[in-house]
Amino acid sequence: MSLKEHIQTDRIPQHIAIIMDGNGRWAQEQGQDRLFGHYHGVASVRDIVEGCSELGVGYLTLYAFSTENWDRPEKEVTGLMELLVETIRKEVPILKKNNIRMHAIGAITMLPPKARMALQEAIDMTVENTGLNLIMALSYSSRWELVEAVRKIAQDVREGVISPEQIDQETVQQYLSTSQFPDPELMIRTSGEYRISNFLLYQLAYAELYFTQTRWPDFRKENLYEAIIDYQNRERRFGKTSAQLNEALTKN
Repeated sequence: MSLKEHIQTDRIPQHIAIIMDGNGRWAQEQGQDRLFGHYHGVASVRDIVEGCSELGVGYLTLYAFSTENWDRPEKEVTGLMELLVETIRKEVPILKKNNIRMHAIGAITMLPPKARMALQEAIDMTVENTGLNLIMALSYSSRWELVEAVRKIAQDVREGVISPEQIDQETVQQYLSTSQFPDPELMIRTSGEYRISNFLLYQLAYAELYFTQTRWPDFRKENLYEAIIDYQNRERRFGKTSAQLNEALTKN
């Protein structure tokens, strides 16, 4: 029996974020170079996107390439960019067919022209889709995002658009690259690392964090279901006590 049968369909996280880690180590364990792992990781992306869409998840953010990843060996970066273009163009028809809408966050201008073009084509071609929102974090880091947000806020203060007194948490959120999306409720990281690596630092404030030893190329729907079941077994208090939550549930 699939773990899917044990998922509470009325408690599906609306937004799942995933750090897709372990492609390089998986490849090395196979006696191959790192790009071999990245190519095999594409099958995992396809499977998890499909799984989230089937469950009715509203938003899925995938940490595909960080700003720090530009410092990796040139051969690997070049190969990743070529894989990005190839994958996007191959997957767009599938996204359209399955009513999935593509988005992107990050310093997109740092991507090579071909990658930017392929990404924009995918965004434009899926803009009318109303199902799962697939958000690709490309050339992204949270510290970069926060610096950009602060810079834009400072500029608007200087131009009189807003005053310092008006700035609150909602203001900051509106200046983030994720302003049109809800915060993630579940963050998954594969490959056994226990950190969030500069990923959605502001947005993950109240997310449930799930870490698995499974390398990304081996991560499939059953692994996703396991993470969701773990999430559903947790008590999300948002700073309140268990007694307060139970009292609220009783009143409702």
